[in-house]
Amino acid sequence: MAIEHGGKMRAVVINEYGNEDVLNYTDVDRPEPKADEVLVKVHAAAVNPADWKIREGMGEQFGFKLPFILGGDIAGTVEAVGDDVESFKQGDAVYGITVSSLSGGYAEYAVAKADAIAPKPESITFEAAAAIPIAALTAWQAMFDLANLSSGQRILITGASGGVGSMAVQLAKAKGAIVVGIASGKNEQYVRDLGVDEFVDYTQQPFEEVVKDVDVVFDTVGGDTSTQAFQTLKKGGFLVAAPEHPSEEKAREFGVEVAMVYCQPNAQQLAEINCLIDEGKLKIHIETVLPLTEVKKAHQLSQSGRTRGKIVLQVEA
Repeated sequence: MAIEHGGKMRAVVINEYGNEDVLNYTDVDRPEPKADEVLVKVHAAAVNPADWKIREGMGEQFGFKLPFILGGDIAGTVEAVGDDVESFKQGDAVYGITVSSLSGGYAEYAVAKADAIAPKPESITFEAAAAIPIAALTAWQAMFDLANLSSGQRILITGASGGVGSMAVQLAKAKGAIVVGIASGKNEQYVRDLGVDEFVDYTQQPFEEVVKDVDVVFDTVGGDTSTQAFQTLKKGGFLVAAPEHPSEEKAREFGVEVAMVYCQPNAQQLAEINCLIDEGKLKIHIETVLPLTEVKKAHQLSQSGRTRGKIVLQVEA
């Protein structure tokens, strides 16, 4: 199904790297879906730490070409489908991951590969759905695809109150794992409510001194936290990290395996995540919902590092 050519839309465009002032809310050409793609009318888009890191200059390392539109997580309705797409039709409620910088979610319309989106879970709002894909898929792929976490194993999750960490806690529990969650004391009740078996307040004591012999560490924080986490693993354990690649030298020293997770769009995994959501086993916590016009404020909040759960942008098309 084709749409009119030459249509315009409102979007947040980056023409140069820098602070939040480089986020420009403006008119741009509306994208069109290619053969294996879907054009989504965006109802909501999530803000991820990767967004402001890309905005500050990391986009250049990733090969982004200026100007571009940020926003990997979207939820909305199908506006049009490209040739060869039979799994979706106009009006379907969907959520998933966009085609990178070519058509990000900070816009009224965005393009996604047909195999990077899934039907939106019926039991949740578009805002909640937008908060899920990258965080949940990152946690899923880190713990299950890379670390092979299985029922009965002990896993340590750092940053357990964050967007990825909170998803990881719930997914690990749904798998039958024993979960140790690390966060600051002010987030203790929230993290306990997510289902952790043990909670450690990293501001009160070095977590590596109280947590020992875990099978898997999923580190969502990086830096010193990643280095300290090696001490909590049993021999032959597995440390998988989201922000950066763990030290290979440390891995040899402690006799463990390491990997870094790179989130990959996966409609099949999203469909399995849907089931957990509709069964009530996966809940989404949204820190705040802001209109797309307040994207600068959203980035400031995300960069503060003090948010619990996700920041979501509401797109009024």
